[in-house]
Amino acid sequence: MSARRANLAARDRMQGERGMAQKPSASDIDAIVFRAERGSLYVVATPIGNLRDVGLRALDILRTADSVVAEDTRVTGALLMHYGIAARPRALHAHNEAMRIPALLGELASGRSVAMVSDAGTPAISDPGARLVRAALDAGHRVVPIPGPSSLAAAVSAAGLAAARFVFIGFVPAKAKEREALVATFAKLPVALVFFEAPHRVASTVAWLAATLDGARRLVVARELSKVFESVASVALADAPEWFAADPDRRRGEFVLIVDAPAEDAGERTGSAALDDAALRVLSVLLDELPPSRAAHVAAALTGASRGALYARAIALRERHSL
Repeated sequence: MSARRANLAARDRMQGERGMAQKPSASDIDAIVFRAERGSLYVVATPIGNLRDVGLRALDILRTADSVVAEDTRVTGALLMHYGIAARPRALHAHNEAMRIPALLGELASGRSVAMVSDAGTPAISDPGARLVRAALDAGHRVVPIPGPSSLAAAVSAAGLAAARFVFIGFVPAKAKEREALVATFAKLPVALVFFEAPHRVASTVAWLAATLDGARRLVVARELSKVFESVASVALADAPEWFAADPDRRRGEFVLIVDAPAEDAGERTGSAALDDAALRVLSVLLDELPPSRAAHVAAALTGASRGALYARAIALRERHSL
């Protein structure tokens, strides 16, 4: 019997023997083991922090797949060891994915099963894996998603967004022209914008967002989700640069940043347009002598403009001049 037929038979047996109206017992569930099928590629979601978040079917596939490929073999090796899985993962990351694809397609063609994982969460979402999935589909192989943890879904679920829809942007491009063009596409749409960001870039990215978008929009900062120092905070986008600057711990960890949709009465305002020319001139002069935080404070006192918006603009100007 094939692995796929065995998987279906186990499910049907549990439902048939117990009856559809009666819940299966714990022993019934434990008796079901899903086995990786020949010639199939499995896209396996793994924990984003807390190892207890791993799915039971994910463990089944990782135990029974002929090979496991991983973005970071050390991270995946620790997960496998924790659950007593003997598989030895091989590296598949952004720098070698294209080179590894022909060999992996050969394995699938020969009837071997392959499980693919990323560092954490669901592969191919701002992580390696999409090229392998596309190549496997083009070659006619079965690609099976094994759903589970996702920092994107976790952050949105805990954000309490006003927006009914969101756009996932992922990591912001490093080049100024590319990121400005990217965000300009979505800035005026009535949707939330979701970003991933690393700790060494989060402060500058938030300052740029505050200077580019309407400062009245709400920013949700989801940090270290499912880990010991998990936090989900909400702050006005214009005030976000100062909020980050106030506590170094707020810049540590892995981040999901969510800018909620613009308020209905926001009109055409943006973080920079909300500042008039006089306020910007005062700020520019002060920045020649003072650090951004102090310059924003003095400029706000002199002009009556928003200190948060001035600070965001000051950070953006400093960053631009340092390029």
